[in-house]
Amino acid sequence: QVQLVESGGGSVQPGGSLRLSCVASGFTFSDVPMSWYRQAPAKEREFVALISGGGGGTTYADSVRGRFIISRDNIKNTVHLQMNNLESEDTAVYYCRRHLTTDWGQGTQVTVSS
Repeated sequence: QVQLVESGGGSVQPGGSLRLSCVASGFTFSDVPMSWYRQAPAKEREFVALISGGGGGTTYADSVRGRFIISRDNIKNTVHLQMNNLESEDTAVYYCRRHLTTDWGQGTQVTVSS
């Protein structure tokens, strides 16, 4: 079955960086676009970034464009989210998703606070 396992979350001060990873299994990873979403307390889950199966195409939410970078390693079946210049508004649980499916990871907490 499909499994998506995120890691890399933690606590960081404003302006800091974190790199999230999501290891996928149970499907042909390189065939599938992958995305990151996040959900802050008392807010709806929102789209963060998307990467095409081959990795050549990316899309970002306006709120993170220029600060976050999504990438993937199709040999290691892993998708990454490099988050730079983090802001308190980035505090959320971050989820990996096999794009436009019901396959989600369990989430990893990111807290940005001074």
